[in-house]
Amino acid sequence: MRNLNQEEIKKLEMQNCIADDWSKIQVNEEFNIKYVSNVRFHGNIRIGKLNGNIKYSEKIEKHSSIRNADIFNCEISNNVYISDVKLLSNYKIGDQAIIENVGQLSVEGESTFGNGYELEILNEGGGRELKIFNTLTSQIAYMLVLYRHDTELINSIEKMADKFVENVKSNIGTIGKNSKILNTKKITNVKVGSSTIISNVTELFNGTIVSNTEAPVIIGNGVIAKNFIINSGSKIDDNVIIDGCFIGQSVRLGKQYSAENSAFFANCEGYHGEACSIFAGPYTVTHHKSTLLIAGLFSFFNAGSGTNQSNHMYKLGPLHQGIVERGAKTGSFSYMLWPSRVGAFTAVIGKHYANFDTTDFPFSYINEVDGKSILTPAMNLLSVGTTRDSEKWPNRDKRTDSNKLDLINFELFNPYTIGKVLNGHNKLLEFVEKTDKKKNHVNYNGVKIPRLLLKTTAKYYKLAIDIFIGQSVMKKLDKVNLQNFEEVKKMFNKDGNLNSWFDMSGLLISEESSEKLQTKIKNNEIQNIDELSNEFVKIFNNYSDEEWLWTLGLIKKYLEIDPKNITADDLVNIIQKWKKSSLKLNKMVGMDVTKEFNVITKIGFGIDGSDEGKDADFEAVRGTYENNKFVKQLGEKAIEIGTKAEKIIGMISRK
Repeated sequence: MRNLNQEEIKKLEMQNCIADDWSKIQVNEEFNIKYVSNVRFHGNIRIGKLNGNIKYSEKIEKHSSIRNADIFNCEISNNVYISDVKLLSNYKIGDQAIIENVGQLSVEGESTFGNGYELEILNEGGGRELKIFNTLTSQIAYMLVLYRHDTELINSIEKMADKFVENVKSNIGTIGKNSKILNTKKITNVKVGSSTIISNVTELFNGTIVSNTEAPVIIGNGVIAKNFIINSGSKIDDNVIIDGCFIGQSVRLGKQYSAENSAFFANCEGYHGEACSIFAGPYTVTHHKSTLLIAGLFSFFNAGSGTNQSNHMYKLGPLHQGIVERGAKTGSFSYMLWPSRVGAFTAVIGKHYANFDTTDFPFSYINEVDGKSILTPAMNLLSVGTTRDSEKWPNRDKRTDSNKLDLINFELFNPYTIGKVLNGHNKLLEFVEKTDKKKNHVNYNGVKIPRLLLKTTAKYYKLAIDIFIGQSVMKKLDKVNLQNFEEVKKMFNKDGNLNSWFDMSGLLISEESSEKLQTKIKNNEIQNIDELSNEFVKIFNNYSDEEWLWTLGLIKKYLEIDPKNITADDLVNIIQKWKKSSLKLNKMVGMDVTKEFNVITKIGFGIDGSDEGKDADFEAVRGTYENNKFVKQLGEKAIEIGTKAEKIIGMISRK
């Protein structure tokens, strides 16, 4: 870099440029004054090369230049395009950046750019504050929000967060390379990562946009965002208003959505509706107007239109919270009164004015009948929607960033869900023994369970347990020589356990691993946020081994087989149960699909024709049951199950 010479200063002045002090301006050796005009310079300015074209849009290139701008204390890198900017203050601007038609882009004093801002999350009344920062993960957030009772743990994690916040504190902001900021009114105290696109935005205040070339961030028309962090691959558009929000990787918010004091983690989507103080774990989705999510914990969640919750009783204020476990969904205009807890993969339909807790009855329906909450256990196991959802989530992971922050286990049957299933199965059998046959329902934790369904739904839970054990065993058998049974037995010669498992906002973690990690944190064995994230990654990578130990514990308790003394006949029985249960569940899911092709679903088809015309119109639009892609997949899966089971059974039998 060098100072301007007198001839250059003179030419710049002729091009209507003004500086408070020309000696404070430094330029690259190859600086070309031809492309600087009508600019006011204030304070210390550094300018790189302006000797190349810049890609303005898909079909338009413009020569790098600086014109029609008021610039204070900025470092401008090579080949940028800055035009019609009323105020550009205290920024370091990366190569190939484009800033055009902007009212104000400034850093005012020392800032942490949204890092360290505290959200009043999950509980509007406070007490579960979440301190946000650029590399916050859903797992770290889960600990900070849900483990407030462990003061030592919280203080240790917050110290790490404070270190991170201190390191990003600055009075200079950055605009990353290849970023575009166009037609925007006001940006204050915002750090912008590389390849960001900001267009037609109303206001951004106190935030960080963690964008990169692998996963650019797009912020579009009419957005107002204050006190925020927006992570890689996310898109915020169409008049969204957020205040006090953490936006994780590849989140989509649009169509006038509004949110405050909320965190949205990987692959969440929010359109039309409103969020207040929610912890939206991965794949929380809400697409409809009049849908309010408030003071709740969600993940793999789909909110029906008009979904609503109430978090206060008009007494001490909005103090209550709701827990909606992974995979749950709500029907149109559902209502729940907090505090309540919805079991995993449960569908909630209707309006529920009493508090309930169904955590031990996953895969259920909760319906409103005559003002009462009726629980039908296990029935959502048979739903095509549950199967389809579990298969679509991995395929809908939109994250393109190679550094995926949130750790996500997608398995439908796992130690967490099957642990709940086991509890529900045992409770149902207990109800069968103890419930008076004159009673129509069993009252349990705020819901009513139809007595006549107790035995049937317990059998459905048994299906899930048998399938899980078989799946887990089959995965292990794939890795050994089945002709050598001694090698097979080595896999089973371990001490299993039936420890509790938790869903830590996407990460399935055993109680033992969780406690070990918490001890490390409190003993200061983990020094910073990166190390903490890496510890979670280790747990994530060790999932299969821990799942196997849990399976061994389940085999011992549920099947009453000592894994260390397992025989070939035992293995054959496990696989036969897996085959039988898997095929039965597959068939019942297929029966559920037939509902999409019955007479009722054809209402409205063939509007001006005969019954034949109705069938033809339906088939043209929806296809036939036999040719349906999902139905075909079920058929292929059934063949695969039978073939695989018989193959392995045959090999074990010949040992």
